[in-house]
Amino acid sequence: MLRRLLTTRLAPYKKPLALLVLLQIIQSCAILCLPALNAAVIDDGVVAGDQGRVLSLGALMVGATLVQIASSIGAVHYGARTAAGLGRDLRTALFHHVQSFSARETRQFGTTSLVTRTVNDVQQIQTLVLSSFTLVVSAPLTCVGSIVMALSLDTGLSLALIAVIPVLALSVGAVVRRLTPLFRGMQTRLDTVNRVLREQITGVRVIRAFVKDDYERARFRRKNASLMDVSLRTGLLGALVFPVVMTVVNLSSVAVVWAGAHRIAEGAMGIGTLTAFLTYLQQIVLAVMMAMSLFVMMPRAAVCAERVQEVLDSQGSVPPPPCPVQHTPRPGTLEIRAASFRHPGAQEPILRDIGLITRPGETTAVIGSTGSGKSTLMQLVPRLFDVTEGQVLVHGVDVRRLDPALLARTVGLVPQHPYLFSGTVATNLRFGAPHATDEDLWHALRVAQAHDFVQRLDGGLDAPVTQGGTNLSGGQRQRLAIARVLVQQPQIYLFDDAFSALDQVTSAALRAALAEETSRATVIIVAQRVSNILDAERIVVLDSGRIVGIGTHNELMESNDTYREIVISQSAETEAA
Repeated sequence: MLRRLLTTRLAPYKKPLALLVLLQIIQSCAILCLPALNAAVIDDGVVAGDQGRVLSLGALMVGATLVQIASSIGAVHYGARTAAGLGRDLRTALFHHVQSFSARETRQFGTTSLVTRTVNDVQQIQTLVLSSFTLVVSAPLTCVGSIVMALSLDTGLSLALIAVIPVLALSVGAVVRRLTPLFRGMQTRLDTVNRVLREQITGVRVIRAFVKDDYERARFRRKNASLMDVSLRTGLLGALVFPVVMTVVNLSSVAVVWAGAHRIAEGAMGIGTLTAFLTYLQQIVLAVMMAMSLFVMMPRAAVCAERVQEVLDSQGSVPPPPCPVQHTPRPGTLEIRAASFRHPGAQEPILRDIGLITRPGETTAVIGSTGSGKSTLMQLVPRLFDVTEGQVLVHGVDVRRLDPALLARTVGLVPQHPYLFSGTVATNLRFGAPHATDEDLWHALRVAQAHDFVQRLDGGLDAPVTQGGTNLSGGQRQRLAIARVLVQQPQIYLFDDAFSALDQVTSAALRAALAEETSRATVIIVAQRVSNILDAERIVVLDSGRIVGIGTHNELMESNDTYREIVISQSAETEAA
């Protein structure tokens, strides 16, 4: 999976990679020349007493060193830029792909897991790629070249390499084989720690209200300790490699010096040759150690690549239309034909055979018990989900054929739990209409009954809003969410229990202002309280995912038992209060 990901994502960087390889080849050749030149300086210059030879060979060594430094700087430059570009491209690809997910895919992966994959997993791949670019050519070339040069210097001493290289290779293989499952467990536990931390920060009020501070601390401690245990085992295993390698290297160096001393005493080898051989041996080991560090990082990067590719390969259940419709015959009309919806693997559908049509200038209310499918029905219109049977038509065209941008401009949804972004009141209101004027914003706030409290905020429209709108009350967040949709001025308004956090007086004033503002638009209101929908032209009663009644309030009170039970239960609650 890692190879497939890198092959695909590095294709646009062929030119920088070619320069990188060329520079690393030059760097490796310069490194390999230095020990041979040093041996010649000692044997042909110092031992022979030829000062001119020493100076000429020394000048060559300085030149080779400068070439090596320049090539190394250039290789690091191109490697860093390419690795950073790869990380940027992967994060961008993940972000845009996740934006195409429906609520189903988002729930399947989980928010915290998607964040971890986009940030941490991509960072691990980027780190591996950066390390690889500095080693992928230079380490193998230096290793092979050093072996060849060592053999050319003295075949007898080169027998030490036969013992060193297999031991190092076996050490690397054993470590890599054991690290892969540990890194997979580490990334999974990192997801869990992020999820628990996010839950505790988001739900801190609930935790304190139920005095669960100690319980949540213990829960986080357990998850964090589990991550630490896996990280500790991974670190210990990785740290064990280098002492083993250094032991092998030092023992082989001692053997080479001992054997070389005898050959020098016999006159079969010069001192410079032994020095060069030891340098080549160190270069071989250094190249193996660098490659080993790469192999230690590779299992984690491979696991991260699997997780990233899993997201990229996941096909959204709400695909964009191949030939989107840009022009529609009946603006503002919303029709639902025999629509059913079932989650994958569910035994029973959430919605069954829903039929409904509403036109501009009409207000349709949807009411029903908890779990009857009201919110799911609203989410089918802007394609947060797609129907499994039947059709949802906007402007007379199936929403699955409509251009997504046109659908987004046409349908304005105020969800049951509104979300505000970090920024200001103005930036949140302009979310669907970036070019709206301040007067447009204040008009929307007046209709949404949010004008007064926004004026009292420090800064007015420029008052800061924290992530999720946590510095505002629930009713204030709902009114700002309603104002945000009013600024957009869609042709179809969907209010999914958008008045639940408002008191009766504010709710009545808001509904009266909305009726005037949306008189030419199609409006659907999902409500829990009957008092919020008494004036609707049409009330749709849902029960267990089916429509069990359609009519006005008076008609349903006479003919529909389910609606009558809802009204009576709420009347009893009001009288008791």
